[in-house]
Amino acid sequence: MPQQITHNPIGTPFIELQSIDSTNNYARRLIQDSLTPHGLAIFSHEQLAGKGQRGKAWTSEKDANIIMSILVNPEPLQVSQQFQLSVCVSIAINDFFSKYAGDSTKIKWPNDLYWQDRKAGGVLIENIVSSQQPIVDSWKWAIIGTGININQTSFPSNLQNPVSLKQITGKHYDVITLAKELCQLLDEKFKKLIAGNFEDIFLQYLFYLYKRNEKVKFKKDNYVFEALIKGVSTSGKLIVQHSIEEEFDFGEVEWIKSGK
Repeated sequence: MPQQITHNPIGTPFIELQSIDSTNNYARRLIQDSLTPHGLAIFSHEQLAGKGQRGKAWTSEKDANIIMSILVNPEPLQVSQQFQLSVCVSIAINDFFSKYAGDSTKIKWPNDLYWQDRKAGGVLIENIVSSQQPIVDSWKWAIIGTGININQTSFPSNLQNPVSLKQITGKHYDVITLAKELCQLLDEKFKKLIAGNFEDIFLQYLFYLYKRNEKVKFKKDNYVFEALIKGVSTSGKLIVQHSIEEEFDFGEVEWIKSGK
């Protein structure tokens, strides 16, 4: 059983900004200035240079959505357990969104938020690792960037399949209230994770995995193939079955079916 570490609740303090280049960049600057309590949440009504996975931009209408970064001291987790934190965050966001949007809410590997075949949100976790120790790297900070579509109803044409909570339910929401609710859910899941309950959280992750036990078309380099999604390994690799069973790291394959 990992040693129990005392952490402040996630979401305290809660910083609300009107506009910023990127909440993850702002969080990184706070780390550089040593102004970084565990649990600090940075919410912005507008993000001018939002970042998504694999260097993609994350665009969001002003005042409409949850744009937030959370600073987490991952102790006692080790650098090798980074995927465990990703799973923890994914489940917290899935639980949050499904409360309002229902059972069609899923997690698209590794940590996108989906409703049916449409993308409702994404996560970008940036890790700060120190190599000063002579034997093992030390995982100092995780910056958990979240973008969740809440009230936006019009999206750029280059986005293939976006959806918002308002489009699903027809209701308008207070984004600050929802952001703080998400912080509370993430705090609950994070405390379970560092108490040694990853297995339970991981089983939830597999249960809500988008397209699990369904066939999906993938592209690897110039090769297109269809495979059954069997699950995800505890190290974070996607497990698929076609002529053989294969495992892929994030970025190795591209989804080319609906829900890309």
